[in-house]
Amino acid sequence: MLPVGMHIHIVPNRNSKPAILLRESYRENGKVKKRTIANLSSLSLEQAEMIRLVLKGKKVAPSAELFEKLESKQHGNVDAVTSAIRRLGINKLIASRSSKQRDIILGAVAALIIEPDSKLGITRWWNDSTIPRLMNIEGTSEDDVYEAMDWLFERQDRIEQKLAERHLSEGDMVMYDLTSSYFEGTTCPLAKLGYNRDKKKGKLQVNYGLIADKRGCPVAVSVFDGNTADPTTVMPQIEKVRGNFGIKHMVLVGDRGMLSQKQLDAAKELEGIDWITALKSGSIRKLFKGGALQLGLFDERNLFSLTHDDYPGERLIACRNPELAKLRAHKRVSMLEATQKDLAKVQKMVSSGKLKGKDKIGLRVGRVVNKYKMAKHFVLDIRDDGFDFEINQSSVNEESALDGIYIVRTSLSEEEISGDDAVRSYKNLSNVERAFRSLKSIDLMVRPIRHRTENRVRAHIFLCMLAFYVQWHMKEAWRPLLFADEDQEAKKERDPVAPAKRSLDAIEKVTTKRLGDDTVVHSFRTLLKHLGTITRDWCCSTATGAKSDAVFTIDTTPNPKQQMALDLIRKIIV
Repeated sequence: MLPVGMHIHIVPNRNSKPAILLRESYRENGKVKKRTIANLSSLSLEQAEMIRLVLKGKKVAPSAELFEKLESKQHGNVDAVTSAIRRLGINKLIASRSSKQRDIILGAVAALIIEPDSKLGITRWWNDSTIPRLMNIEGTSEDDVYEAMDWLFERQDRIEQKLAERHLSEGDMVMYDLTSSYFEGTTCPLAKLGYNRDKKKGKLQVNYGLIADKRGCPVAVSVFDGNTADPTTVMPQIEKVRGNFGIKHMVLVGDRGMLSQKQLDAAKELEGIDWITALKSGSIRKLFKGGALQLGLFDERNLFSLTHDDYPGERLIACRNPELAKLRAHKRVSMLEATQKDLAKVQKMVSSGKLKGKDKIGLRVGRVVNKYKMAKHFVLDIRDDGFDFEINQSSVNEESALDGIYIVRTSLSEEEISGDDAVRSYKNLSNVERAFRSLKSIDLMVRPIRHRTENRVRAHIFLCMLAFYVQWHMKEAWRPLLFADEDQEAKKERDPVAPAKRSLDAIEKVTTKRLGDDTVVHSFRTLLKHLGTITRDWCCSTATGAKSDAVFTIDTTPNPKQQMALDLIRKIIV
């Protein structure tokens, strides 16, 4: 029996710490065998590693005696975002030449993606990351960021033109939608009271519209006064695409509240402008009452095309979604019951003498029926000395007949686009709605807006759009690691009317919270946080001290999941 050597063997243990064994290899009858000399499981892994080095003949010493760690910064998340910025050429997109302002804007874009905050908050967070050194913006103040935003605003038109060259071509579909965000303060001229989508009563707001390609990738953003009506923003956007971007033929896709008849009539006067939108509920009821919309046709298929004299040169695609019908019916029952309950309270107040007079009773009843928008479904009898009500069942039945039915309208012929694809294109507006959710609260925190001047507000929203542009591409690259559905091509073949369904692989992700390699599935934000555990440490030898020419950096070694995320980012192609 001839000895060969000793070594440390670490044995994984699923439910407890690994076993650490000191083993000896020996040769017997020409074969190498192993035997355990000692169980060292009471030691730490660090101690075991030191013993392993000694057994290999290495010289070891406490790390503190060899080098000193001077500082440590978040780096993995910064590496991912800055790599995406480089792959997308955002620096050349913003300005062809390097400048302090461009570097600050790139740093702000990265910060908005990783740690969205106010401009002051961004400059403070920068110091906990490697952004200032990577972007060469060390010592940047909040005022420097504001000056860079002013510089960026002057370049917005040119930047958007470059984005349009990348993502829009003649005849493409152009998605457009409008939203609003509320203000903190009252001094900005754009801040006005209007239809508040943020549900912040009494808050001033600003409106902004996003132009995107059919995938929902942002191309341009325009800012309007807070009381601007949605339809009035449409023609300026058409002129922007035609004039600024040079796209003479396009298909504008907008929701039914955006593309009103007045806007469509104006668009008809422009050569090369087609559209896809939908009819409002009142127009659908009119078609139904006139006999043009025959519900029996839905017995054979959930989608069919029709034409009508009220919509010359257009095609209507009627759709019926049974699941949507059930939801609307359930919602109506709930709102009717809630309205009945509140009306009964008013009735009791009248009978007890607490509420008197036809005018006062009418005001109180009006608040109740308008609260859930159920006035059309109630017959009211308001008197000076009493109040009675009952449900208008014929009105309820008439509305119920149209539950789950919606009608897409388009100027495109059957040869130009099928009914199925027209419906799919209209539903793609949900990509823009997701963009607004991400911009406003989930990721980039456009709101609340705190800037005082008009141009600063415009620059702020444009800066957030640029950050979303980078984030949009990162999410696409990270689909294999996120809860996102990877089977995007299958969506083009799915029933356009039926409720959207995830692929089997996506359902597996959601239910198990695991990927195929049994690692956890991430959201975009948790994956960024996970990458943030990769740090860059500045160190120096204890012999040389912290001399500038003697300081060196050490990055945390990425784990397999982190490395995969970084590799996917480096494969982004515009």
